[in-house]
Amino acid sequence: MEYGEIIKILLMLAAAPLISGVISRIKNNLRLRRGPGIFQPYFNLAKLFKKEERFSEHSSWLMKVTPYIVLGSVLSAAVFMRAGDLILLTFVLSLGRFFLALAGLDPASPFGGFGSSREMFFAGFLEPIILLAVFASALSGGGAIEASSILAAAALFLATLAETSRVPVDNQETHLELTMVHEAMVLEYSGRSLALIELASYLKQAIFFTLIMLVLWPFLVSRIGWYLLSLLVLAVIVAFTEVSLAKMRLFRVVDFLFFAGILALLAVISAALGV
Repeated sequence: MEYGEIIKILLMLAAAPLISGVISRIKNNLRLRRGPGIFQPYFNLAKLFKKEERFSEHSSWLMKVTPYIVLGSVLSAAVFMRAGDLILLTFVLSLGRFFLALAGLDPASPFGGFGSSREMFFAGFLEPIILLAVFASALSGGGAIEASSILAAAALFLATLAETSRVPVDNQETHLELTMVHEAMVLEYSGRSLALIELASYLKQAIFFTLIMLVLWPFLVSRIGWYLLSLLVLAVIVAFTEVSLAKMRLFRVVDFLFFAGILALLAVISAALGV
């Protein structure tokens, strides 16, 4: 890999928390609240890195190494995305999900157990959606915007809401035990380990936003100005979506993901027909 690509990945890692800060700021403005600034995620990470780590006496080595595996898998996914290997990107992200689900089960916490089960339940729907959307993009050739690329981008957007723990699938702003998915798995983490997991989630969100742009219009990613503008547009859309919708019940999420799967399948059919 060239040094230029490594620098771009490091810049994406450094800027990834800013996307969540912008989304949070827009949401608070829409709700007529002041809220924290757009740089609050950086302050949160700095505070967590300074805090002492605590692990349950029932946990094993698995819980301690998982944050590094999760961050490593997301960084590897960023490398594969820059290299154009989008299918391998999906499998590498699945590796991090697998270890995080195991870490949720490791300390024998009831919250971690149902969070892990819900996460793997959703993964069974999400991974085929992402693969179908990427396959449709490969069939269409990534040229001008067509019906297949629009359908694939729409399917990826819905999958992104689920992958990044956004409303209506999940809610990052609450620890209510009946609704937690991602937060339930990391509830036992603290300090540096929690900071690494949070940083990985920020980078994963940036990767999926970039993946949507690669499917919809790949030329945006190569132009830094258009790329940043597209990230801002996606952040605004996500913020409006979260403010406009309510959190779904668990089994209603299946209908949501099934609809995303239909969009991805239609994208593949449209790409095969050259539409």
